[in-house]
Amino acid sequence: MVEKIQSFQEKGSLKMRLFILLSDAKKNYDYLIKKGSIKTDRLKVSGFKLYGDGALGSRGACLLKDYSDKPGWKGFLLSSATHFDSMAALIVKNKWQMCTHAIGDSGNRVLLNIYAKYLKGDNDLRWRIEHAQVVNENDFHYFGDYKIIPSVQPTHATSDMYWAGDRLGKERLKGAYAYRQLLQQNGWMPLGTDFPVEDISPFKTFYAAVIRKDANGFPSGGFQMENALTREQALRGMTIWAARASFDELEKGSLEAGKLADFIILDQDIMTAPEQGLLHTRVLKTFLNGELVYSR
Repeated sequence: MVEKIQSFQEKGSLKMRLFILLSDAKKNYDYLIKKGSIKTDRLKVSGFKLYGDGALGSRGACLLKDYSDKPGWKGFLLSSATHFDSMAALIVKNKWQMCTHAIGDSGNRVLLNIYAKYLKGDNDLRWRIEHAQVVNENDFHYFGDYKIIPSVQPTHATSDMYWAGDRLGKERLKGAYAYRQLLQQNGWMPLGTDFPVEDISPFKTFYAAVIRKDANGFPSGGFQMENALTREQALRGMTIWAARASFDELEKGSLEAGKLADFIILDQDIMTAPEQGLLHTRVLKTFLNGELVYSR
């Protein structure tokens, strides 16, 4: 698939800039060992996406204690801790980036401990925990101590808020969707959409991160607003911090001399637009490397 995407880009039929993570399979590790990390003008392949546990909604997320709404059940890891450890050893040896899906507080703890073993304190490898959805209060420090990057998708909070408390209970919910607390660990944090699980709209990502309500304005005071991000933090998370999460902050992620001219023009300023109007933001034009590739 990587080579097919690359061929589309070379032909000019796919102009989108892509950072691709290979899945956790032997053939993919062998492929990147043979090919080496890939870096072209529009394609980058230098890391792997692993899956620590399942989803919270289906009760597949691995928890330290039983689900509040299903006694006797804690969820599960999708692979053994030994597997994740051995893959971490291979990934660090080859100087790749390790990005692992972890939802539950047990799933996060297992991966954070394995990461810590190989990262050994201060580093710039930018290994990521994808989602970092439910984190035990005693484990947040791992992100800061070992420079582990929480890569989060804010719409998870507003999609799950109706039933997350049923799964986790009141106390455990405090460590869930804790974006401000996660941000404090390293001072930066990439934000994404989690498409196709969630809606692809970045404006819904922005709205969920800052306003923490659904499209109908529920709940009236916002969901766990102590962990809401500011508009500037959300914008940085979707731009320069997202670029930094893939080691691309010197090339893209902000409008500066010498960087790629990748940008959009909107019909309103999302930094000042009223809350109720944010979800109606529209893209008027999209430029990639200075070329107009979309016009409304």
